[in-house]
Amino acid sequence: MGSAFQELIEGWDGEQVAVRYDADLATWMFIAVHSTRLGSAGGGTRMRVYARPEDGLADALNLSGAMTRKFAVCDVPRGGGKGVLAVPRLFDGEERIELLHRYGDFISSLGGLFTTAPDMNTSERDMDVIAERCEYVVCRSASNGGSGSTAPATARGVFYGIRASVGGDLQGVRVLIQGVGAVGAILARELEAAGAEVVVSDVDPSRVFGQAVDPADVIGTECDVFAPCAAGGVIDSDTVERLRCRMIAGAANNQLADPALADRLHERGILYAPDYIINSGGVLHGAGREMLGWDDATLELHLRGLGDLLLELYAASDGRSPVHAAEALVARRLAGAGELRQ
Repeated sequence: MGSAFQELIEGWDGEQVAVRYDADLATWMFIAVHSTRLGSAGGGTRMRVYARPEDGLADALNLSGAMTRKFAVCDVPRGGGKGVLAVPRLFDGEERIELLHRYGDFISSLGGLFTTAPDMNTSERDMDVIAERCEYVVCRSASNGGSGSTAPATARGVFYGIRASVGGDLQGVRVLIQGVGAVGAILARELEAAGAEVVVSDVDPSRVFGQAVDPADVIGTECDVFAPCAAGGVIDSDTVERLRCRMIAGAANNQLADPALADRLHERGILYAPDYIINSGGVLHGAGREMLGWDDATLELHLRGLGDLLLELYAASDGRSPVHAAEALVARRLAGAGELRQ
């Protein structure tokens, strides 16, 4: 294993990572198990083209930590994990089926340590294919006995989070959504229906609708709420200084390239809704539907509760970024699980 892989794993605070390279499909498979303190690990699987294999590994490691936090704040008895398929291109047809079958075998080889669900560039239909070879899958299509796509619930949770964060009234609030894929497009419709002024941006021109901004101009565009809903790492040491918004509240995972940037956002007077809280609707959907037996009304109640939770964290921030209150909540939940096991 190369030195880049070694450095990433040695600097990671998780429990274990499984790596497989499929030479036939030129694909690296990474499964990162960050924590099993609350239970066996769960997390989505993303399929993405990376410049280097180590970038895919880094994504898996970082995202698995976010999943630990999501399950903790949602008070769901599952640990955090993440799967990444670092592909040379986005496969379709028979090649995609073969890849997902081989990936299903890889998950099965871990004996229940990790259960997967949809993520970037994977869908409930892909979960159906994985499930042909593996039992550790949630959010399959409804026709195959699953709970379906997590996108509507994720978008709904972000909607409630934004609405609570702006004081409950979205009329005339200008929201810039970066990335109008499965989640971002639903979020845009929800916000427009509530009276918000929605501006969208996407690297895929076919997805853009209504009032749009060129992707290159997103960071400097003035808005009330900036909602990153695509890839992570949007806020870095450069972009944090060029933002022209009052709030960041979106569906993307790991929006901050460096967690310390939360303090810089606070210094600039920009409210940051911790991403692993506001975007945890997918966790509530998958776990609620398939582990806890929730109906529509119960799921909706918990999604609305994400807005209430954000308000509690803002109130408990004590003059600091709400990230600190969120991390304290995660620490309490994880510590509580350890005490129960003892």
